[in-house]
Amino acid sequence: MSRFRAAWLFLVVLAAGLLLVCWSTMISMPGHSYDGPVLPLEADEAVVRDRLQDHVRALAEEIGERNAARPEALEEAARYVEAQIESHGYEVRSLPFEYQGGRFRNLETTIRGTTRPEEIVLVGAHYDSAPGSPGANDNASGVAVLLELARSLASPALDRTVRFVAFTNEEPPFFETPGMGSRVYAHAAAERGDRITAMISLETVGYYSEEPGSQSYPFPLSLFYPSRGEFIGFVGNVRSRDLVRRSLRVFRDTAPLPSEGAAVPGAIPGVGWSDHSSFWRHGYPAIMITDTALFRYPHYHLSSDRPEHLDFGRMVRVLQGMEAVVRELATAPSSTNF
Repeated sequence: MSRFRAAWLFLVVLAAGLLLVCWSTMISMPGHSYDGPVLPLEADEAVVRDRLQDHVRALAEEIGERNAARPEALEEAARYVEAQIESHGYEVRSLPFEYQGGRFRNLETTIRGTTRPEEIVLVGAHYDSAPGSPGANDNASGVAVLLELARSLASPALDRTVRFVAFTNEEPPFFETPGMGSRVYAHAAAERGDRITAMISLETVGYYSEEPGSQSYPFPLSLFYPSRGEFIGFVGNVRSRDLVRRSLRVFRDTAPLPSEGAAVPGAIPGVGWSDHSSFWRHGYPAIMITDTALFRYPHYHLSSDRPEHLDFGRMVRVLQGMEAVVRELATAPSSTNF
């Protein structure tokens, strides 16, 4: 072998090794994914399951498709979210904005922190649905978990402020436009100088399958993750890696549900496809909790996205794990090295 070929081979191997090390830091996660049987729900857990189901049915069946093309339904969904949160004793702030002749609103609820109120943990979910879809999984499932998190975190108050935000206009034609509700919200938060220490987007969290091959991924994630769609995913960009790792560690310590995590470049398809990406634009750490949507769910953005396809028992486990995650993130002291 010539010196040139040997040097070239060395550089290729070195580059591949560096790439592998870099990639492993993005997908290496703390703890271990749950690998036991699907546990039956206790009586009190079954009550929570029924509430989650009621929320999804109210949004996806009683209201149905809810977006700018059906403004009355979109407003009805907003009123449902308001009423549910107010029933727990919260005040809901309506945050209206206008875009291309339409009038829309985000909904914000705040639990003020006790010792570090200026630091904010924000949990969000979008309440609109894609055109032509009743949106049971996308995203009534995320809204249902948001509503039940608000119920479970009502007391006692935590060190940091916790905000719950129901966003409008996440779906096309507003996605990644100035009319996207989370973009409007994140821009205003940055203008105010809000110290958002963590943002969590709840996005399609209700569909699971144990069938081999039920889970797909954009390349190169398919080389590293399971082929069965039975897990909940924690997804962030590289800058949000610490938040992904800390949140997933707490979830794995708490919830009997398989879980996977990735903190990878936001340019990979799917990684930034929800409201969390609006917060990346302003430098906030933000992650998405998801069943991976179109990479698993066969009814994504279709008229068949209905409640009967969702696993409300597993959604209870998502809720339990996320309650622990939010409590951990909102409790001092904290470290930037998770």
